[in-house]
Amino acid sequence: NLFFNLVTLEIVKMINWTAALLTGVACFGGYLIVLVKKINSHRKAEEKIKRARNRRDESLQRAEQAVLRYKESHPTTDSALILTLSLSELTQQLNKGLLSPEDVLYSYMEKTLAVNKKLNCCTEVLLESLDQLKTVGSNKDGLLYGVPVSIKENLAFKNHDCSCGVIINLDQPAEKDSVLVQVLKKQGAIPFVRTNLPQALLNYDCSNPIYGQTVNPHNPQKTSGGSSGTDIGGSIRIPASFCGICGFKPTAGRLSLQGLRPVYRGQKSVPSSAGPMARDVDSLALCMQALLCDHMFSLDPTVPPLPFNMEIYRSSRPLRIGYLENDGYTQPSPSMARGVREVKALLEQAGHTLVPYCPLKMDQIIPELFLKGLFADGATTLKGGPVDPCLEPQVFPYGFPKWLKKTISFLLKPVFPRVSANFGALCGVGSVPELWKQHAAVEDYIHETIAHWRSCKIDVLLCPVTGPAYNFLYCGKILNAVSYTMLYNLLNFPAGVVTVSTVTAKDEEELKHYKGCYQDMWDKLFKEAVAGGEGLPVAVQCVALLWQDELCLRFMKEVEQLVKESKK
Repeated sequence: NLFFNLVTLEIVKMINWTAALLTGVACFGGYLIVLVKKINSHRKAEEKIKRARNRRDESLQRAEQAVLRYKESHPTTDSALILTLSLSELTQQLNKGLLSPEDVLYSYMEKTLAVNKKLNCCTEVLLESLDQLKTVGSNKDGLLYGVPVSIKENLAFKNHDCSCGVIINLDQPAEKDSVLVQVLKKQGAIPFVRTNLPQALLNYDCSNPIYGQTVNPHNPQKTSGGSSGTDIGGSIRIPASFCGICGFKPTAGRLSLQGLRPVYRGQKSVPSSAGPMARDVDSLALCMQALLCDHMFSLDPTVPPLPFNMEIYRSSRPLRIGYLENDGYTQPSPSMARGVREVKALLEQAGHTLVPYCPLKMDQIIPELFLKGLFADGATTLKGGPVDPCLEPQVFPYGFPKWLKKTISFLLKPVFPRVSANFGALCGVGSVPELWKQHAAVEDYIHETIAHWRSCKIDVLLCPVTGPAYNFLYCGKILNAVSYTMLYNLLNFPAGVVTVSTVTAKDEEELKHYKGCYQDMWDKLFKEAVAGGEGLPVAVQCVALLWQDELCLRFMKEVEQLVKESKK
């Protein structure tokens, strides 16, 4: 029996040892499988990026060759003169036959290639534009006949990717043009280049792991802002402000979004809007007039058939204008506030009536309505793939479990109430009934704001826009600083920006004493972000009630003209 027990014990030990060994082998094997999959996934991602960059480089090289051939065969083309023309002047000369679409396209392409080498702003040149020159004559009656246009990378263009700077979206070329691209072509415009954007359209910088960082044309140590052409929190208005041009965010729904890749589909609390960017306000108005046509209304019946109202745009009646320097949530930089003050004075001198205005409940609506609506799922949809450095600090907390977000929010509340509220918002809404309540709260806030607007008896609103251009890697750290733009996405009010000044040495000196509304970590970061901005553009923002897009543009035009006259 003793012998039998000893043998049994040894057998049991051997079985246990074998089981432990097999378990260890299985765990190690599982680890190896996960590691191999991760390495393979990384390799595939690198290959995708390489192919995308090769496509971009090839398109740039072929475009350069095409430009050289054209210049050799057309040595008398005055490209410098062409590039000085405003859009209205350009369209007039094209319609009269004083300029050819070929001369104009190759002039713009040459300039684009030169600028891209300095700024890294293009994701590819659309070589199909060279073929479009052969058929553009059939659209000679179009309002944009022969006009070269750039389009944001998330607008579908047949046989080209809409990656939004996200690697998993590569190698999925669009089957057809977006509605806006189709309408542009019908109006005679020639889309010839696609422009860079922030990864997943989630940031107001302009960088992604595929195409890299776009820099500011006035200072390569600053960001250009991101991105262009579509706007869910300021992505038309902020780069226009940072780069010193004009940008317009129409009422959402005024222009078709068919064929535009969004951050994620189904999000309804904060509507996105497509819109133009240009050198001057008349160019924005002409673009809107061209897009708001029967062809767009036919292609996308979900868009209300409201043609551009030129009578409102050309109106000269005195306006009653609300104004604010500070929204109570983000203290503007000295140059932002000065821009508003100077424009207010010019408007008063021109006979308009200016009245103080204060937006409602900013400390509540930014976290509870904007952020909680935008990240209603608790930010769980936003996963996968390498994250761009400019986006890392912003998305890092998105992956925290809900209990951790709530805990951090609770702990921060006594010290940093604004940061605490935003952490709480990242938990999302929790359930479908709560989502309905959130949607209802947004509707209530819109109606409450309209009532407040009417009680002040104002036609339009003058307010700051985020600026001047930031130093790199700050946009992802201070999402709150775009309160001045994101508010009008939530309200769905049309809004645009006009450049009115530049940052002065005095502005920089005043910035040294900047404290902020909350005097928290975000205010400190904002001060650092805008430092060193002397000479950079300063803009103001013009806003109107929803569907009053033409009135908003008319107000922008007024500001632009008064500023221009004041500088003579």
